[in-house]
Amino acid sequence: MKKWCSISAGLLILCLVTVITGCGLVTQPGMQDTKPTAPLTVKVMDVGQGDAILIQTPEQTILVDTGDTPTKSKLASYIKSEGISVIDKLIITHPHADHIGGVQAVMDNFTIKQIYDSGQTATSNMYKQYLLTAQKKKIPFALLEAGGQLDIGGGIVLKVLAPEKPFISGSDSDLNNNSIVLKLVFGSFSMLLTGDAEKESEDRMVKRFSGELKSTVLKVGHHGSSSSSSQVFLKAVSPEAAVISLGANNEYHHPHPSVLKRYDQQKIKVYRTDTQGTVAITSDGVSYTISKEKP
Repeated sequence: MKKWCSISAGLLILCLVTVITGCGLVTQPGMQDTKPTAPLTVKVMDVGQGDAILIQTPEQTILVDTGDTPTKSKLASYIKSEGISVIDKLIITHPHADHIGGVQAVMDNFTIKQIYDSGQTATSNMYKQYLLTAQKKKIPFALLEAGGQLDIGGGIVLKVLAPEKPFISGSDSDLNNNSIVLKLVFGSFSMLLTGDAEKESEDRMVKRFSGELKSTVLKVGHHGSSSSSSQVFLKAVSPEAAVISLGANNEYHHPHPSVLKRYDQQKIKVYRTDTQGTVAITSDGVSYTISKEKP
């Protein structure tokens, strides 16, 4: 049954990508050189043990992941409270429940102009329903892979650093390791959004992109798990600050003490949604500020 589900999901992705206008890998070389013209806000939302990141420019609203099912109503309410009714780009880094659990609520409550996905399939009913709803609503659907780039307005771009083809395979961590990883670039400010990428994916990015990984702020991979944030990767990114999206007293014991020690050793300021609520980063392309919902 699982094999059939996986094949069905793959066929549905193929239909979405090949039938709906505007699909395919998005590459826009040179956009990172566009002069910044407007401010940027990134909110790593407090959605418990999951990821949901809201990016706003003067021209577009982007949502990266949608948290887990238990917080779907909270997610929708928060986005509405920001005065948002249209999401220009919905990006699903990978098909685990804590990243796609709120996708149905998002598609039911907001107009979605475009969905981006890694193309990696899953066997869960939640994942199949997400694809079916996207098809039913005729939401344009495209795949992202390393080397692609999206223009999100105001001189701001999202560079795609992962996943790289062929997908990493052969372990229980394949879905995590094939997460979409994005580098948000606005002038001299940058933020790396890593999904649940683990060490294998980090090693690939270090090998392929090396100097391009350096970022001002890092969204910590896999909720602070010991399987991510390798020393080699952290050295390549060298962020000034990092944000961990995770649930309070979670059963996985994230963030792992060894990971927090690595950040402390590199003198990287760490923010956490489990203790500080939603973490907001704003930038004018030169300087930036970080604020937290809770003291």
